[in-house]
Amino acid sequence: MPLLSWQLWLAKDSIKDCPLPWQQPSQKLSPGRVANSFTAVLARVGTPAPDPKPRGKSPGWTPGRPRAPRTRYPIVKKAFTKPKKVSKNTA
Repeated sequence: MPLLSWQLWLAKDSIKDCPLPWQQPSQKLSPGRVANSFTAVLARVGTPAPDPKPRGKSPGWTPGRPRAPRTRYPIVKKAFTKPKKVSKNTA
């Protein structure tokens, strides 16, 4: 919360007041008024994120690239073993 307050306080000088229709324009901006107009600052600064990747059908396999069938491996099956009987010793 303190970082947000400092960010709004520092951005107060660089923000143009854009009041909503029912608000009175003012010279002294409150932190709430600055927060409402802060999206304009973020639009000017930009974002470090890369551009979105195109959607749709992928280009697929490159034409002319040789294809090889995938390597097949034999199936390994474990043999079923019956559990050993426990013998009861009678005395």
